[in-house]
Amino acid sequence: MVAETTPNELRERLADDDPLAVVDIRDPSSFASGHIPGSENLPAATLGPEVFDREWPDEVVVSCYVGKSSKRVASVLDENVEADVSSLRGGFDGWDGEVEQGTEESEADLGPSAPF
Repeated sequence: MVAETTPNELRERLADDDPLAVVDIRDPSSFASGHIPGSENLPAATLGPEVFDREWPDEVVVSCYVGKSSKRVASVLDENVEADVSSLRGGFDGWDGEVEQGTEESEADLGPSAPF
């Protein structure tokens, strides 16, 4: 089973200088409405081999709406990338830290999607 990261733990890790990726798997419109600062929007349907093969930092935290889908995606990422992968407990709904609005580039054009 994949590990979970609490919102408090994530806030602390974001304050550190250690490499960390926050992957938000919600749809682009939800991401644009608000997301964790520095997170990357990679909707679950866009994740495939091209995403797995790219360079990842040492730690990856996956976020969704409430923490259920992120557990599945985090498990798949954990099996396919060289990083410590966890799921954000409570998802974005449980996030009580700073929030950014607006869009960031999605990796939607990365090719065939994996069935998450």
